[in-house]
Amino acid sequence: MTSLLRPRLLHKSIPTVMQHSIYSSVNPQDLPHLNFRSFVNALKEDNDLVEINEEIDPHLESGAIIRKVCETNDKAPLFNKLKGQDKNGLFRILGSPNSLRDKSSEKYGRLARHLGLEPTAGMSTILDKMNSARKLPGIPQNVVQTGACKENILSLEDFDLTTLPAPLLHQSDGGKYIQTYGMHIVQSPDGKWTNWSIARAMVHDRNHLVGLVIEPQHLWQIHQMWKKEGKDVPWALAFGVPPAAIMASSMPLPDGCTEAEYVGAMTGHALDVVKCETNELLVPANSEIVFEGTLSITETAPEGPFGEMHGYVFPGDTHQWPVYTVNKITHRNNPIMPVSNCGRLTDETHTMIGALAAAEIQNLLLEAGLPIKAASSPFESQVTWVAIQLDTAKLRAMKTNGPELSKKIGDLIFNHKAGYTIHRLVLVGDDIDVHDGKDVMWAFSTRCRPGDDELFYSDVKGFPLIPYMSHGSFSPIKGGKVVSDALLPVEYTTGKNWEAADFKNSYPKDLQKKVEGKWEAMGFGVKE
Repeated sequence: MTSLLRPRLLHKSIPTVMQHSIYSSVNPQDLPHLNFRSFVNALKEDNDLVEINEEIDPHLESGAIIRKVCETNDKAPLFNKLKGQDKNGLFRILGSPNSLRDKSSEKYGRLARHLGLEPTAGMSTILDKMNSARKLPGIPQNVVQTGACKENILSLEDFDLTTLPAPLLHQSDGGKYIQTYGMHIVQSPDGKWTNWSIARAMVHDRNHLVGLVIEPQHLWQIHQMWKKEGKDVPWALAFGVPPAAIMASSMPLPDGCTEAEYVGAMTGHALDVVKCETNELLVPANSEIVFEGTLSITETAPEGPFGEMHGYVFPGDTHQWPVYTVNKITHRNNPIMPVSNCGRLTDETHTMIGALAAAEIQNLLLEAGLPIKAASSPFESQVTWVAIQLDTAKLRAMKTNGPELSKKIGDLIFNHKAGYTIHRLVLVGDDIDVHDGKDVMWAFSTRCRPGDDELFYSDVKGFPLIPYMSHGSFSPIKGGKVVSDALLPVEYTTGKNWEAADFKNSYPKDLQKKVEGKWEAMGFGVKE
């Protein structure tokens, strides 16, 4: 069995209640976290799906609906009829596939459904599940002869990307971004490392895309390997993949880690994969849509601008990025294209990119022997921060101080790929829930003295998509990072000497219980 380096709906309805007695009779490949079509059905059963059967224009209209959903945590929209759908059935759109729900008890329900968890799972449980395969042996893929993604096979003369209902998501975007929630599949020239990742791409012409291939991401690393070989990169782009796979493809797993095997270990099931028609790459057999072709090592084209994860579009901000050639398309009958419309809170770039970077940062710090309890990326920071919760009892035993701890953590994280997108690390004590943005902001605002309790990094790689990097006054690719110590000095020595002035800490437990027991009867907490 291969060892890890470190450790998706059928048109018919299937049971989706999280009960082992029901699931025992279901093919694992049909479970919601391993089959995208089943995942859509699970959202419907959760009353978390709105099917829109009137014709919707992908030119801004679908994007406007998706963006409104993201900003209100409303139900995921499934557009069954889009202007421009072709004779091959390409395609329907599912918007907001992994953003938040309005129901407080199921806030992270879509994330949970991606991983086979109860919809009521909290962020801590979700990240624990993502980390669960870290030290397990990988479960290799199961290569099958064919799969649902082969129900339709289109050659060059059968499609034109410019006429498909690829959405223009924001009015100042540089093009139609067909790739926002699909999974790039590339392999190192020696065949030892297959990488799955998410990176945006827009339609360039009838059979070409252009998109970000950005250092130090794994897609860029493998692109560089093929450049040394003097050959274009064999490539596939799979849409509507097993939801657990898209989660893994968004996590900054270590270099050389094959996401397919990680997903197998995390879910306990080998993923069924099938060989592409035009190259040797393997793609999830139940993918909704697969593009096959190459990623050029020489040809570039203008790309952007795009309304990105930090909530900005800079009109006319175009750059040259590599071109993808699409030689063949395969797809399921009546296929669904998942679309993430990035922007201000809260969409998939926040629920996944920040959260999963935090999970890997937590792993790195624990491996370094530091007393870390949890790490999370506050949505309120547009996921440019990660809050790190320390076990203060163990911290006191270390006989360290703020500057020493900040340097140990900053040196490790800001020089590692896992910390690439993160620009502020906030150190907090164990009275702070790092999954609660209000808690983190309270600690940061009241316990971290600006400048004096902070350690700045000016020579590490910076994330150029953040506006203060790419459109600020300094280097767009270097620096701009800081460790902010929001632990008061007594937390390093004798322990906290304060009591929070809040409902949980300022009143006797029996009085809290009494007030909570008659809360709704008094007229509070009831939605109209």
